[in-house]
This record gives sequence, C-alpha cells and structure tokens, in this order.
Amino acid sequence: MKLIEEGIKPTIGGHEKFVFRYGWLKKGVDALSKYPTLFTDDEAPVILGVGKNMVRSIRYWCLAIGLFEETRGKKSGSNLQLTDLGNRMVTDTGWDPYLEDPGTLWLLHWQLASNLTRTLMWHLTFCAYHEIEFTKKQLTAFMSKQLERRQITITTSAVEREIDVCLRTYVSTTRRTTADGISEETLDCPLVELDLIRFLPEDNVYRFNIGGKATLPTEVFGYALFKFLPKVIGNRRTVTVDKCLYENGSPGQIFKLDENSVIEHLETMERLTDGRLRLQETAGLRQLYLEYETENWLESAALDLLGRHYARTRN
Repeated sequence: MKLIEEGIKPTIGGHEKFVFRYGWLKKGVDALSKYPTLFTDDEAPVILGVGKNMVRSIRYWCLAIGLFEETRGKKSGSNLQLTDLGNRMVTDTGWDPYLEDPGTLWLLHWQLASNLTRTLMWHLTFCAYHEIEFTKKQLTAFMSKQLERRQITITTSAVEREIDVCLRTYVSTTRRTTADGISEETLDCPLVELDLIRFLPEDNVYRFNIGGKATLPTEVFGYALFKFLPKVIGNRRTVTVDKCLYENGSPGQIFKLDENSVIEHLETMERLTDGRLRLQETAGLRQLYLEYETENWLESAALDLLGRHYARTRN
C-alpha cells in the first residue's frame, strides 16, 4: 500500500501550534450545530470564548479528527458540517461527548494517525518511522526526507513546528505542582493519557511504547481494522496477520501493538463478528478470512463495533 496515495494533497499547519484540549471538540461540535456559519463569522471568538487563533485551532482539530467535513459548493453560507462520527460521538446525545471513555481517546488517535491530508506528520511518525527511540532532531530530519521524496515543499522550520505539535499531542509538557504538592496537568492534550510516546529527559530522547495496550478496547481495534482492510484486501476475502501488524496504516502500527496483542484482538473479533472474521493458520501462515455479502459491510460493521462498545460501557 502506498504511504501517500495518488491525488492526495496534504496541508501543513492550521493548528496554530496548539494541541487540542479537553472540551475543545465538544465546544466545536456544539458551536457548529447551533451556528452553521460560525467559523467564518467575526463573532466566533466571542461565542466560543477563545482567541481568534484558538478558533482556527478548534476548527483544524475537528476537521483532522473527522468530526467536521468541508462542504465547498453549498450556498448555505457555511463550508462545514458535522460528519456521521461527529454526530454519533460528540453531540449531547452522543456516545462520549466529554471524552470520559479511554476507548474514545484511542479512537481519536486512530483518526489523527490515519489522516493523510491534515495530520500527515502524525501518520508518518507512527507508520513510516520505525526506530523505537529517537530525538526530535532525528525525527525532523527523517520527516524532511520523506516529504522531499514525495515532492512536498515545506521549510525546515515548518517541519519542526509540525513535529513539535505532534509530539506534544502525546507527551506532557505542562506539568506543574499545586500548593499542596499534587502534580497537575493544565494544557495537555487528552491523548497524553495513552502513553504511546514517552520522553526520557535524562537522555533527551523519545521512545515509542510498543506492546499490549490495556485500555484499548477490541471494538475500537476492530473499527480501525475494518477501516484499514479495504486499502489492502481489494476483491479478496483473505489477508495475512502480518499486514494487520506491520503494513503502513495498519492498527498494529498506529496503536504500536506487538504480535501477541494483535492476535488476542483478532481472536476476540471472531466472536464479536459472529464468525464473519476468522483467524486461521495454514502451513505456518496466519490469515484472516472474511465472510460477508454486501460491499459496504466493513463500513457498517466498523460503526456497529463502536456502538456495541459504548452500549457495553454505559451499562
């Protein structure tokens, strides 16, 4: 699978150097639902209660995560609308509007790291960079070469800004101590809680946390898998486990899972899909076998898995 597909034109920047914070996604979804033209309105900072640059950042993150989509060509005066995921997830009656479920954070991470248009650096960091330990300088140099190979023109300073925001999405930089001695996080991105990237200050290096993820629900893994499979399976109904683990854009890469963890999730998926997905080993080759009738089954099954997860966690 090509890392950057034909016809995709990535955009760099738009986050205004802010990571998204708790409350921002709900704030953005609520605002767009009530004021469809808000993000082109001069009153947006007043209505949202933030500065102009934060308005732009909220818009960016809602687009990058897939809660908003652009609707160019419409005559309504708005160029944005909520996506199906935005409606299901973050509205008042949604699955998890306040990001209280750890599974939601894994879903948001998947949405960012699989977006080749708005968060390309996130995608390349998790899917193309295969060193476990790295410095910010090393990652920046790698990223510059990746972009140059794909004929994407960008300054070194712009690459550095993107890398900085990408790393701050996952690594805390704003810990402070309150008067009673309790460490408190103030401006961190919610995805810091995933512990996907660790910073080792004594060596000034970052390290991917590879292995099982106790808070990753199999339903969210399954959603990611069913979003990934159409890119590699074509008209076939089989795919090797290795592709789910090592292929660019796979759940194994984006969630930084080890082999045993992927196998465990796939075994559980067989039960969750009533046998439509089966894990089998033939002549030493482990493969997934898929049985379904309609072409859009993977898409509908992906959303069904999320619905089952949130129905289960609410009970």
